[in-house]
Amino acid sequence: MLGVEAAHKLEQRITRRVDSSGLVERKALEAFDWNFQPKLDKAFVLELARLDFVRRRDDLVITGKTGTGKSHILKAFGMRACEQSVRMRYARCVDLLDDLHAGLADGSYARRLKAWARPELLIIDDVGLGQVKKRDDEPTAAHTLYNLVDRRHGRASTAITSNIALSDWGRYLGDATLTAAILDRLAMHAIRIDIDGPSYRQHLAHERAAGRGAKANGGPATERHE
Repeated sequence: MLGVEAAHKLEQRITRRVDSSGLVERKALEAFDWNFQPKLDKAFVLELARLDFVRRRDDLVITGKTGTGKSHILKAFGMRACEQSVRMRYARCVDLLDDLHAGLADGSYARRLKAWARPELLIIDDVGLGQVKKRDDEPTAAHTLYNLVDRRHGRASTAITSNIALSDWGRYLGDATLTAAILDRLAMHAIRIDIDGPSYRQHLAHERAAGRGAKANGGPATERHE
C-alpha cells in the first residue's frame, strides 16, 4: 500500500509540473517512429534524453522540415524533465514573443523576462512557424529573443526547434544584426541535430487518403495507429 501511495503522489507531482510548464501535449520517445527517419541517430537522441546536457547548461537546436519529429523529441525531453524534477517551461516561439511583447504594454516586461529566464530547461518550439507580430513602436522579435537568450546563455539550457534554416532567422525575426548575436550565443555553439527526412504528417495523410479511397472502392481500408 505504501508503494502504491508513493507512486500516486509521484504521478501527481509530475502532473503538476507538466501542467505548470505550458506543455499541453505529452509525448514519449517510445512512441517515436525511428524507422521513418532512418538518418536520425537514435542512440544520440536517447543519450540526450538523459538530460545531461541540461545539467551541463548546454543548448540544443533541432532543425528540419515541418512534420519530421522535431517537436515530438523536445516535448518528450520536456516530459523527462518533469519526471526528473528539472524545472522546465515550454512555448511555441510566437507565443513566447507575444507574452513578452504583452509585458511592454502593461509594464510587466521585466517580470515576464525573468520568469522565462528562470527554468533549468526552456523549450522554444517552431521558430519560423507562425506570424511574428510587429508594431513600429515595439522592439523587433529579434531584440526580444536576444534579451532572453543573452540572459540564459551559459546559465541555463535552451532547446529550440526551427522549421527554417538558421540563415533565414534574420528575416523572420526582423533584424539581421541582432539575429547574428542570438546565433553567436546560441545556435553556433549548441548541440545540433538536423532531421533530413520526410514529413510524418504528410505520410499519415496519404495513408488516410489511400484508406478512404480503398474503402470507397469496396476494398479493405488500411488501419494505422499513431
